[in-house]
Amino acid sequence: MLKPIEHRIEIGDGKEIHLETGLLAKQADGAVIVRQGDTMVLCTVVMADSAREGQSFFPLSVEYKERLTAGGRIPGGFIKREGRPSDREILSCRLVDRSIRPLFADGLFNEVQVICNVISSDGQNHSDVLAGIGTSAAISIAGLPFHGPIAMVRVGRVDGAWVINPTVDELEASDLDLVVAGHMEAIVMVEGEMKEVDEAEMLEALEFAHTAIQSLCKVQQELVAQVNPTPRTFTPVVLDQSIVAQVNALIGTEMAAHVRAPYDKATFYGGVDQLTDKALDALLGSAGSEQGRNAHTEDGFSAGDIKDAVAEVERNAMREMILDESRRIDGRSLTEIRPIWMKVGLLPRVHGSSVFTRGETQVMASVTLGTARDAQDVDQLFDNKEKRFFLHYQFPPFCTGEARPIRGTSRREIGHGMLAERALASMMPSADDFPYTVRINADVLESNGSSSMASVCSGSLALMDAGVPIAKPVAGVAMGLIEGPSNTAVLTDILGTEDHLGDMDFKVTGTRDGITACQMDIKVQGLTRELLTKALGQAKDARLNILDQMDTVLSEARENLSPYAPRLTRVTIDPSFIGAVIGPGGRVIQGIQRETGTTIEIAEDGGVGIVTIAATDQASSDAALKIIKGIVTVPEAGEDYEGLVRKVEGFGAIIEIMPGKEGLLHVSELDHGYVDDVSKYMQVGDKVKVRLIEIRDDGKLRFSRKPFLPPPDPNAPVQERPRRDEGDRRDGRGGSRGRGGDRRGGGDRRGGGNRSHG
Repeated sequence: MLKPIEHRIEIGDGKEIHLETGLLAKQADGAVIVRQGDTMVLCTVVMADSAREGQSFFPLSVEYKERLTAGGRIPGGFIKREGRPSDREILSCRLVDRSIRPLFADGLFNEVQVICNVISSDGQNHSDVLAGIGTSAAISIAGLPFHGPIAMVRVGRVDGAWVINPTVDELEASDLDLVVAGHMEAIVMVEGEMKEVDEAEMLEALEFAHTAIQSLCKVQQELVAQVNPTPRTFTPVVLDQSIVAQVNALIGTEMAAHVRAPYDKATFYGGVDQLTDKALDALLGSAGSEQGRNAHTEDGFSAGDIKDAVAEVERNAMREMILDESRRIDGRSLTEIRPIWMKVGLLPRVHGSSVFTRGETQVMASVTLGTARDAQDVDQLFDNKEKRFFLHYQFPPFCTGEARPIRGTSRREIGHGMLAERALASMMPSADDFPYTVRINADVLESNGSSSMASVCSGSLALMDAGVPIAKPVAGVAMGLIEGPSNTAVLTDILGTEDHLGDMDFKVTGTRDGITACQMDIKVQGLTRELLTKALGQAKDARLNILDQMDTVLSEARENLSPYAPRLTRVTIDPSFIGAVIGPGGRVIQGIQRETGTTIEIAEDGGVGIVTIAATDQASSDAALKIIKGIVTVPEAGEDYEGLVRKVEGFGAIIEIMPGKEGLLHVSELDHGYVDDVSKYMQVGDKVKVRLIEIRDDGKLRFSRKPFLPPPDPNAPVQERPRRDEGDRRDGRGGSRGRGGDRRGGGDRRGGGNRSHG
């Protein structure tokens, strides 16, 4: 019989989270269902019994799946099943991975696989934070060597009040979307976006989150106590300190001198490689060249052990120098930023471009402006809106001097690109102010730390170069941490080596007035408020410094767009005219596009018709706009118009004053005197100024040309009107065909409405 174990907890403003195990997926090492509202996530974990032979790292994999069936939907497209993971799925699994990875026991090299399946979605309660809670609970009840539990929450602020796990609707009204993970003592992971939140407010949000995290950790502890799992044993793979001592005796002094030598990336790593070769040669001797990878020392240490020992000697030398001397491997102080070089307008044919270089990290950003047709369709459980702004980040192998296969966009590229996109998104203009779809390509050309932050700076400059009216420039910087037995050092603008050998990577972006995005990963078991305060303060100082330097190159958006960018003109119309602009089968709108060389899009939003005209030059845009305005404008009696002669008859002329709006300029309104032949006054295709003198009840229009003629000369001889037989068809006011004078019976049989005339 099933004996499920359940625990419930209320967090925030009456939101209940429900944990349950023992009901589903019982053959997994640990399986937990987490529920909030009608959103449910099944989290499972399995650990291999032993590490693979030769395993040299911790093989943790996290998968997060959102199938549309959870929300009662079928995927679009021909193949009715989900394909590769969406960006949201990748970002969610990264949140979980980064939260749990630093808390597994040192030396655990057994493979661990976490799979989180969203099995029900109410479209309001977010599933990503539930996956973090469920993963921790599943790991804990499986008895894995894990320094948890941890919990994950989302923080928003609605009407000035902090909210835990805001719903989708609440998040729409929030000025902050922050995901925080931590355990009972400290915070271990942060990621989010915000609308210029200051550092004090950020700390307040983190503290508010940690209070809820502690409650969620406590309920997991209660669940684990009730399950009472048997702890899983494993054989730690730990480097023997005796080989570290041998290597340190051989190259320790040289390594200490090397980390203090004049720095560039190639020279630094080249020197480390030379010291590695020296240690290998000294410890393996001739066996190293003869046996290669299979060579071992007399004590049984392999070449891999020696390389690991060299890496530890390097790590210790760098960390001791930073902690004892406040000096970094490139000679900077702890708060110093690397030299910056920037350029805008580098690429002549793109709509906006820039290059941002900080030290040995360089990113080239290019901006492309498109129409609403270029917006990105989103088909996800919690988001179905079109995206008008997106940033794509590329990290090719040459940027680190490597040659390796390119296998599509990596999870790291998606994560870094989304961080940069979030950093800039809140500064983007609204669709009403700037009706373009905007794409940024951020290409990393060189990398030695913090390429995502360079993407933010380069992207901000490229947007301004493209003439995108962003509210304010945005910059970003990555902060690091070295934690010693008795002291710690917070590093500004970290190098790749400092990221690799250090204890934290805390990326912070923002304007002069506040933070717009952040992302924090750590390798220690948590950060105190004091360290967070210090890191945020140093990040702000660095950000302002970088913005000052960016202002010297370009401080605001250019007034004009690139000559190669489409010109978009947006007008609103009465939605009842949308059909008239489109025309039967789209013939009207297609004709306007052919005639003017433009692209026209029509949509209805909130009871308003929105027409967007895309053109390569202003003249074409103006021409299309004039035609559309003509279609949607209602003629008014007494107004003057410039019309086009469409047809000449004996009784007058048919004048078109707007597309689809024609009327009669009767012979009697053509001139002050008698008109014998209308063709003597005008021909088809002529332009003529007329006044609308009457709109009949049936919608037919009548014009007059007389108001634009000189007044008649009272002394001029009166021109006799020739006598005609009764019923003369040319008269138009008598005879057998009625008062209209037109054989069509006083009107145009082509129909009533605006095209008819009397």
